[in-house]
Amino acid sequence: MPPKKAVEEKKILLGRPGNNLKSGIVGLANVGKSTFFQAITRCPLGNPANYPFATIDPEEARVIVPDPKLDKLAEIYKPKTGIVPAHLTIYDIAGLTKGASAGEGLGNAFLSHIRAVDAIYQVVRCFDDAEIIHIEGDVNPVRDLDIISNELRLKDIEFAEKHLESVLKITKKGGQSLEVKAKKEEAALVERIIQLLKDGQRVANQSWAPKEVEVINDMQLLTAKPVIYLINLSERDYVRKKNKYLAKIKEWVDTYSPGDVIIPFSVCLEEKLSHLETDEEREEMEKEVGAKSALTKIIWIMREKLGLTNYYTAGEQEVRAWTIRKGIKAPQAAGVIHTDFEKSFIQAQVIKYDDIVELKDEAAVKAAGKLQIKGKDWVVEDDSIINFRSGLGKS
Repeated sequence: MPPKKAVEEKKILLGRPGNNLKSGIVGLANVGKSTFFQAITRCPLGNPANYPFATIDPEEARVIVPDPKLDKLAEIYKPKTGIVPAHLTIYDIAGLTKGASAGEGLGNAFLSHIRAVDAIYQVVRCFDDAEIIHIEGDVNPVRDLDIISNELRLKDIEFAEKHLESVLKITKKGGQSLEVKAKKEEAALVERIIQLLKDGQRVANQSWAPKEVEVINDMQLLTAKPVIYLINLSERDYVRKKNKYLAKIKEWVDTYSPGDVIIPFSVCLEEKLSHLETDEEREEMEKEVGAKSALTKIIWIMREKLGLTNYYTAGEQEVRAWTIRKGIKAPQAAGVIHTDFEKSFIQAQVIKYDDIVELKDEAAVKAAGKLQIKGKDWVVEDDSIINFRSGLGKS
């Protein structure tokens, strides 16, 4: 008899389920967080003042996701009302300080703001400027990385120890019930997490079984959130792609946050570009300085970290990008447009992006036999153009 095919256990992602996920900008005071927030959102929110705690309450804005494919679809469909891009929600969170986990510098409030987001942009200052105060007295990015890492880990140890106490109350009842057995397994997991944190590691950079992920998600740990390290360089260093701290930063990330992304950028340059009115003006400045903006890369890599992707709806009225979590099925994707579309889902009519670009219009795609009909078990593929049929009609 042939061997039984192994049942593949569905992978559960760390963090909240859903499509509307949020990113927070984190770092020490005066490293460029608020200026970066203003540049990426192109709005006047945030407070880039030259003193600690200029930002108290987090600011929120939605960032347009640059998408050449959406622009190409607009060329093909020529929608009457235009295009609607995808967005990424970003929070500007106040600067942390050493001792934040113990309440220093309004730390507990700031850490609760980090707990409320799904992923972190950590801004690390790598430029010297006598006019911009550094809260620690001098520029030392590895020390700054240690401070942020330690504060988040110490708070997670506190969260984990409280969680362990509640679990142990049940295990102490004794007996062989399923609940007690499950809680004993949970207690062993939490003890592993506490030791991991004490050893200087982040929860997000480890491998976890699906059942373990369910427990970790319930704990809402700060170090379970994906991180992108944004290395804030002077404009000169960014243009010449050199900085004396970069090698040490990479060594630190490889040791304490392995697998996470490092993106060098220059808040100074991004601020200048954000004040220009048109794409043409920005492209001209990029040519003049000899370097391109890093913001598109920063936005798209965060979407990847959050496990987000797009599908499109397109027609004579509108071309729109819809944000979904990777791996969801057609009815749930339809529900992003309207919950009733999910409830009364019938089928998805799917065109691949490459096919519409090659053949130029839907009629040609249909004539070539490339319009696909998908049912409720179809996992939505990146860059699909979809019309959903439901009990309410077409989307």
